[in-house]
Amino acid sequence: MKISTEICSAARKIGEEKTIEYLAKAGFDAWDFSMFDMCKYDWGKKMLLENSHPLAGNNYLAFARRLKQIGLDNGIVCNQSHAPFPTACDAIRSYFKRAIECTAEAGGEICVIHPDNNKSAQENAEMYLELLPFAKEHGVKIATENMWNWDDEKDESSFAACATAEDFVEHIDVVNDDFLVACLDLGHAEMRGSGTGAVNMIHALGHRLQALHIHDNDKWHDSHQIPFSMNIDFEAIAKALKDINYQGYFTLEADNYLKNHTTENVFDGIKDLAQSAKRLADMFEKY
Repeated sequence: MKISTEICSAARKIGEEKTIEYLAKAGFDAWDFSMFDMCKYDWGKKMLLENSHPLAGNNYLAFARRLKQIGLDNGIVCNQSHAPFPTACDAIRSYFKRAIECTAEAGGEICVIHPDNNKSAQENAEMYLELLPFAKEHGVKIATENMWNWDDEKDESSFAACATAEDFVEHIDVVNDDFLVACLDLGHAEMRGSGTGAVNMIHALGHRLQALHIHDNDKWHDSHQIPFSMNIDFEAIAKALKDINYQGYFTLEADNYLKNHTTENVFDGIKDLAQSAKRLADMFEKY
């Protein structure tokens, strides 16, 4: 089982280029091209802001090619990517094709594109069906992901697109195309209130499940912490993934873990992440 992790959290401290070098040195097999900085979003005003990141400029493909080459020079590949969000923002949706292009240029096979939290499977299908011909031209699969909303009164997560096994399966099956697959966010699945449990969702998704976002939480909040640091039962998850003969990468999205690391010790944090991913991969391999 090969391991990967998102690059955004480290890149905001040391840049994408150095991050990919560090991932390879730490023992990762691949890198997840997280493209959140393609769009700078003001969550309060619900609008895009001016942005000088290379992914937001005219030479975005050259930037993606450079990252791919750095990975290859260091012996690792891009396995998947993550388009910017929230999908409910029209301006951000206009960047989804750019995200697919960058995924292909970097060598990734899957681009995770969030569904609109508050739309049905049929409504979200319209967006995916519009994007799929472009994705196929570039040899990139699109993965939808299980989401959540927050209920302030109950102080817990509430239903959003793909939050339950049934709705997740419906999102995939209503499109009925091999180029739309599932990326299961294990942490979202384990949140109190909306998630129906990662093990249940893995078994329900079966062959549809081709990508993962792996992180830990207190089974209440979306903590995005390093695996084995909080309350999720990764042993049961590893067994469930083996049950369905999962063929994808083990990709971490424990982006909050590196927030308290400095530029001087971020490599130590990356090594910790690699060790946690290897531990989970070893669990999977023993079954």
